[in-house]
Amino acid sequence: MFVPHSYGLTLLMLIISMVCWGSWANMQKLDPALRFELFYWDYVWAIVVLAVLAGLTLGRLRPDAPNSFFNNICAAAPLHIAEAVAGGIVFNAGNILLVAAIALGGMAVAFPIGAGLGLVIGAVLNYLVTPAGNAELLFGGVAFVCAAIVFDAIAYRSLPGSGAAGNRAIGLSIASGVLIGLFYPLVAKSLSGVQALTPYTTLVFFAGGVVASNVLFNGWLMRRPIRGPRLRVRDYVDLSGWAHLLGWIGGTLWTIGTVANFVASAVPMVGPAVSFSLGEGNTLISAIWGVFVWREFRGGGTKTKTSLAFMFICFVVGLAAIAFAPLKG
Repeated sequence: MFVPHSYGLTLLMLIISMVCWGSWANMQKLDPALRFELFYWDYVWAIVVLAVLAGLTLGRLRPDAPNSFFNNICAAAPLHIAEAVAGGIVFNAGNILLVAAIALGGMAVAFPIGAGLGLVIGAVLNYLVTPAGNAELLFGGVAFVCAAIVFDAIAYRSLPGSGAAGNRAIGLSIASGVLIGLFYPLVAKSLSGVQALTPYTTLVFFAGGVVASNVLFNGWLMRRPIRGPRLRVRDYVDLSGWAHLLGWIGGTLWTIGTVANFVASAVPMVGPAVSFSLGEGNTLISAIWGVFVWREFRGGGTKTKTSLAFMFICFVVGLAAIAFAPLKG
């Protein structure tokens, strides 16, 4: 099983995680006509396939080792398996709300508020499950992220015409953030204790929870959409090859980031709190995409631009503090 043995390599994996987690939603943005409910099915299929491939490759570098993929599955405690599956279910509920918020308000709103709030909640809970790193730097960084969330909301509300759709986007982002903040402690618990899972087996059971819950969550949203007409299974079947490919690329990017993040969290000096918090630095990446590439804040005045500037400053300072937390632990 591959696990990094230096903080430099671990930090690189966390940066990869942050970039992938903050970039996958661009795939949906590339096709404005593609409904997020349909995009999300291919996104989920890609997660399942990539999770299994990671387990069968990186998780089996030494097939006869006790922590090898199949050996770990056989030896794992049922409770830890249930925790990984539950983590996938909770994540999927939060993530599908995040995608809905992106459809209404854009990446530069949904990610900083949703994923940022998830970072705050998750950092606290993960630290309680597995304390690692310098608490002052970790939670000082989290405080700056909180400030960045506030500035992002101020910037969005100051846009002309944000209106009811903007309020719904913010509401969905907040609900998403609460759920996203709750999923990683379940992952952390599945990785710790007697007969724990490895990061690779955790990801496979986590993906199982995602795909099983998606039948319920996404099926319900297709019948009662947040925006637009009701969808049928036939609408998914009739998608173009390009639309299907976008979903698969999005799911692949997310899974690469998740493999890197779960593996990094298994490094003792890092731990789940720092690993999750840096991964959720995707808020900064997605804000860069939304502001500078997709131009989601165009038309904003001085108040909008000033709030965005403070948002970026707070994100950079907060993430830097979190990155240094393991070195000072």
